[in-house]
Amino acid sequence: MPSVLPLDPPQRLLRALDGHPDAAEATAWLRDLPGLLEDMLGQWELRPERVVSPGGRSSLVVLVRQPDGAPAVLKLAAPDTSAEREAAALAHWDGWGAVRLLRAAPERGALLLERLHGEVSLRSLPESRATLEACSVVRRLWVPPAEGHGFETVAGHTAAEAELLRTAAPAEAEPLVGEALELRDALLADAVPPVLLHGDFRQGAVLSAGDAERAPWLAVGPEPLVGDPAFDLARLVRDRLHDLMASSGAPAATRRRVHRLADSLDLDRERLRGWALYRAVESGVRHVSRGDRQDGEALLEFAGWL
Repeated sequence: MPSVLPLDPPQRLLRALDGHPDAAEATAWLRDLPGLLEDMLGQWELRPERVVSPGGRSSLVVLVRQPDGAPAVLKLAAPDTSAEREAAALAHWDGWGAVRLLRAAPERGALLLERLHGEVSLRSLPESRATLEACSVVRRLWVPPAEGHGFETVAGHTAAEAELLRTAAPAEAEPLVGEALELRDALLADAVPPVLLHGDFRQGAVLSAGDAERAPWLAVGPEPLVGDPAFDLARLVRDRLHDLMASSGAPAATRRRVHRLADSLDLDRERLRGWALYRAVESGVRHVSRGDRQDGEALLEFAGWL
């Protein structure tokens, strides 16, 4: 079966691989990608249509047809991406609030997913409507994990992040970093009943399903964790950040957004504020440490509003 991989993979994926922590591993994966695609198309008897561009930052996404002609999406995950955890989370949700997993070969980083309208995310909607729909989707995802699950906890995940904050933060961000770390410790000490989290929940990770009976919008691309639902919602707080920064009264608008989101999902406002500040600081420091000062400083400014 002929490969549809273009000579030049999507630029978004290439840029992400340029910053991969293991350059040799990323180079080897990119070199072997045409063969991997051929193998999975043949193994699952898929007919390729086209590679999605710009696609994702951590995977090659190919539109395919199954043997019966039904549309699907083949996702090949880049190194350092846990296809196994993603597959486990999608299987647990089984289409409830998230894209449905059809087949998986996580040892090869390959997932076959139901096809959604990938070009239409919640970011295409006005902000107020997008927020309403996002809350409806994420509420469905917050279910108890299966007994004996292998998902990482929020505590474990943020422990590694906290070490980076302590060692890589720019001097001007030290007061914010100190507050973020204190908030993390306090929030973890005052634990709430854990649920399965998306891990990277934002408007761009919710796509149109075109299925009014089941759900009009479904989440994709989870980086699943188990823990406090406020941690999951915290990423949504800073959606459309550049638009927010360009508006008047951005700090007050940010605080109103926290209150509105927390109240919509019956979460504690202070827990959401704390995790939103922590996640913005962590992301800001990470961007700055990679040389992306513009986005990093914007995130740190946002954290300051909280």
